[in-house]
Amino acid sequence: MNNGNNIAFLDLIGPHQELEKELVAVFQKALRTGAFVGGSMVEEFERSFADFCETRFAVGLNSGTDALRFALMAAGVGEGCSVVTVANTFIATTEAISQAGALPEFVDVDERTYNMDAEKLREFLEQQCSVDHNGKLISRRTNRVVAAVIPVHLYGQCADMDAIQELAERYNLVLIEDACQAHGAEYFSKRENRWKKAGSIGKAAAFSFYPGKNLGACGEGGAVTTDDEELAKKIRMIRDHGQAKKYYHDMEGYNGRLDSVQAGILNIKLKHLPNWNQSRRERARKYNELFAELDTNAVMPDEPSWSKGVYHLYVVQVENREAVQSALTNENIGTGIHYPIPLHLQKAYTRLGYRRGDLPVSENAAQRILSLPMYPGISEADQVRVVEALAQTVKGAVVQRLTNVSA
Repeated sequence: MNNGNNIAFLDLIGPHQELEKELVAVFQKALRTGAFVGGSMVEEFERSFADFCETRFAVGLNSGTDALRFALMAAGVGEGCSVVTVANTFIATTEAISQAGALPEFVDVDERTYNMDAEKLREFLEQQCSVDHNGKLISRRTNRVVAAVIPVHLYGQCADMDAIQELAERYNLVLIEDACQAHGAEYFSKRENRWKKAGSIGKAAAFSFYPGKNLGACGEGGAVTTDDEELAKKIRMIRDHGQAKKYYHDMEGYNGRLDSVQAGILNIKLKHLPNWNQSRRERARKYNELFAELDTNAVMPDEPSWSKGVYHLYVVQVENREAVQSALTNENIGTGIHYPIPLHLQKAYTRLGYRRGDLPVSENAAQRILSLPMYPGISEADQVRVVEALAQTVKGAVVQRLTNVSA
């Protein structure tokens, strides 16, 4: 029986109400200057976001998909190439690969973090590839050159980048981070003995600013971060019809520019992102405490010692997921499933020839994962309701009310 108010899965209203005056001022500036595409607001955001990610350059784009696609293209990854990635991600990861002219190939994920399993990547490179007479690594599955690897920092937590980077260097692969869910996440690199920001580790990284992200626009947006000046220059050309300067086209490009209004909005929000991310980490810790107090049999997120996740999503594994989700919906508790069908089994990729059982960890997770309400403003009382409702559903009995938790 429903016994509480609605608990939203995410909050797209609260932060905008708090920042409304500043955000409206951005739109007024665009109206008064006529600078709607490109210009000073985009350039200012690019500088700010590069500083935030601890990279030399950031290039604003109209989506995270274009960010990943343009990064591949600028790095020379395209026709005749294969790109190794994971199947437990949104399809934009593989769309970017295909649209750049390459083919995706999949390795399984770690069962604790849901991110690329570096050992599975090593096995793929050693056992499913061979080196041709030109010294190029060739996939036996596709007979294509394996040119790049794209780990996805899923749910706001970095993949194990030291191990992946070592393999990329050994096999001369372009390493591009899909950081579309990981704005501000950090990884401790033993190679360099320091914490590094997501987006600063590979040759380039792609970010999405879709509204629901930790740093979200009021519409579409994306960016590439990189320390490679030439790569950044190429991406700027690709995003603007291949123009070196107005009406001088050095290549065929795309219309992939970031609107100035969105850039201005993102720059305002970026100042608040560290606090928002810290709030998400605190909310995740509270969920962990609540789940530890009640025996729900839910598998909580695992955060390795080398990771500082930003909890874009708080994802648990449960048995009978659909029944659990339905019960929570009846209690006015919003949830999500990210993602119910791994990409290697999607109809769109039937042509790649993968079968059920090829990626068992990804396939098992896809049947059990459930994303719970997570945003900086969620109250502790609401978190208590979420965990109690989930526990009652999983155990099929009334659970003793949680105590020692402030409302």
